[in-house]
Amino acid sequence: MLRAPRALLPALLGAAALVAGCANNIDDKTANWSTEKIAAEARDELNSGSYDKAVPLLEKLEGRAAGTPQAQQAQLDKAYAQYKGKEKAQALATLERFIKLHPASPALDYALYLKGLINFNDDLGMFSWLSQQDLSERDQKAAKDSFESFRELTTRFPNSRYAQDARQRMTYIVNSLAQYEVHVARYYYERGAFVAAIARAQRAVADYQAVPAAEEALYILVKSYEALGLTQLRDDAQRVLSTNFPSSRYSTEGFKDKESAWWKFW
Repeated sequence: MLRAPRALLPALLGAAALVAGCANNIDDKTANWSTEKIAAEARDELNSGSYDKAVPLLEKLEGRAAGTPQAQQAQLDKAYAQYKGKEKAQALATLERFIKLHPASPALDYALYLKGLINFNDDLGMFSWLSQQDLSERDQKAAKDSFESFRELTTRFPNSRYAQDARQRMTYIVNSLAQYEVHVARYYYERGAFVAAIARAQRAVADYQAVPAAEEALYILVKSYEALGLTQLRDDAQRVLSTNFPSSRYSTEGFKDKESAWWKFW
């Protein structure tokens, strides 16, 4: 086997590195761009909806402008692009990194809002009862994570431009989680699992105060206790239902076939 003389090896290795570097510069069209040009190109891609093209540009911008407000903005823009590009896990990871690295950033309220929004839109499972899936198997973690992000935002930044919308979404989430518990309770009730129905209805009443779903939860308690022959508990539940919902249609019409429209905010 022919080998290069030992004295030539350093020169050959150096030449190879130079060639590789040139190749990389040729492949990287942003190699000679200023950070301002990269930022402008990334904005254009974002505005046109080309999120997959915006992300690598923003990553380059973040690296080249490291330690500057421009790099922080690039991080946030990248999280937004990942979110719009249906890359939820990556977007959340980007935001977690931003929050950890920049706890005093003036854009922290936006980071928290975007984090809440990502989980809010991530198939919360609020109305999965429209499908045939067993409601008892639904995971509400995304909804609860969304609520926590919005709660932190409204607590730490009550006057933020995002706070009012976050509060509305928190109300929606609370109502939805309560409604979810009620649908699980009704699912069990309709299948004769009255003890399980009682447990879920009680959870809805205890954990979520003054929500629309409480009316149906109390009615499920009444009917489930009645089915089990627990007349005293049935009467107690009926009394609470009549006191809090004196005009309840459940007492005269039974379960509703159609869901109420409290949730139609967006």
